[in-house]
Amino acid sequence: MKKQITINADNMICPHFDRVLFSRCLNKVLKGGRGSTKSSVISIQLVMDFLQDSQANVLIMRKVANTIELSVYEQIKWAIYMLHVDSLFEFKKSPYRIVDKRNGTAFYFSGVDDPQKLKSMIIAHGYVRYLWFEELAEFDSWQEVDMVRASFTRKQLPPGAHVVTYYSYNPPKNPYEWINEWVTQREGVPNWFVDHSTYKDVTLPNILSQDYIDEINTVKQNNYDYYRWMYLGEVIGLGTNIYNMDNFKSLKELPSDDYITNWFCAIDSGHEVSATTFGAYGLTRKGNIILLDTYYYSPQGKAHKKPPSELSKDLYSFINKLAKQFKKPATKLTIDSAEGALDNQFYNDYGVHLHKVAKLKKVDMIDRVQNIVAQGRFYYLDTEANKIFIEEHRNYRWDEKTLNSDDPKVVKEEDHTCDQFQYFVRDNERLLGLKY
Repeated sequence: MKKQITINADNMICPHFDRVLFSRCLNKVLKGGRGSTKSSVISIQLVMDFLQDSQANVLIMRKVANTIELSVYEQIKWAIYMLHVDSLFEFKKSPYRIVDKRNGTAFYFSGVDDPQKLKSMIIAHGYVRYLWFEELAEFDSWQEVDMVRASFTRKQLPPGAHVVTYYSYNPPKNPYEWINEWVTQREGVPNWFVDHSTYKDVTLPNILSQDYIDEINTVKQNNYDYYRWMYLGEVIGLGTNIYNMDNFKSLKELPSDDYITNWFCAIDSGHEVSATTFGAYGLTRKGNIILLDTYYYSPQGKAHKKPPSELSKDLYSFINKLAKQFKKPATKLTIDSAEGALDNQFYNDYGVHLHKVAKLKKVDMIDRVQNIVAQGRFYYLDTEANKIFIEEHRNYRWDEKTLNSDDPKVVKEEDHTCDQFQYFVRDNERLLGLKY
């Protein structure tokens, strides 16, 4: 005799989402601020719908394949466990699949690094009935998404069955990003439902922790515009000045009630006329980040310009000094992914490769730093060496001529410490507690 399990989904899905989930529209856009539970809602609904059709398959996509495991794959696993149906599934990782043991249908996961590959995707059992594009703003254009979507929506399904597509994302700050213009065009179009949610719509108990609410309120107090964007999902624009320097907190000495658990070095290497800088950052037990020390060398106006061989020695001395001070080696040495000369020289001299950061668009690199700063977690030792860091960040700004575009640029003058700070945060974002 089969065991029957009764689950009350109303205890998991906030009433705000009832309209979009019960809508008969075949395209459902869930956008809004962080913490609104929109991804959790989609995952629970997909699992419930999947279980109602023995021939249904689900295809879940993010732009980049290497983001799948710790996002949508774990999200669907979470929903399966929440619904107490994990005994029905086999969880596979090479490639990522969650397979129904009873009939071979599955949740499929894919990056869209190459949309053409998905167009020829073959499903062995049943048909694709549900699509989910998570973090839609990561995609390059609607055309890229629609190429994949059309490959599945055009296929004939049994009578009464339709392909339903979910799209979820947090709106970018920049009003000129393609997705902000695209979603406005979709509102009111037949077969499209656009929903906007925020953490304020989470009305069920025991979903958002008090620690998370406290974190939101800290950001709200420190940087209200950033709060409006991150947690209310508002398109606030970029402005010109990039950082609120009131949130860069000065320290005369390391705090007595906290201590460094890990320290890191980030490097922006220059060339003929461009400066080279190293930044040493400490992560504390309380989760704060402290700028410990800065090395800065500018070749401008110098007859003898340091070659990579000299910069390599300077870097070695810099990290050795910090290693002795904190009695532990650096957790990671990060450098620009496009830099080869200093990395090659350092490996030749000391047998250590520098870790090349996986860079993103500049707005996304900057956002990660703004996130840390808005949380009130960034401090710097008020030393002579660190003054150049503060000066460059104070003057760091967007190029006004590029603000009305989907790819704004920063003013590329005296921004070297700004770049190496971004490299550090991006290369260690999970260790720093950032979730993207």
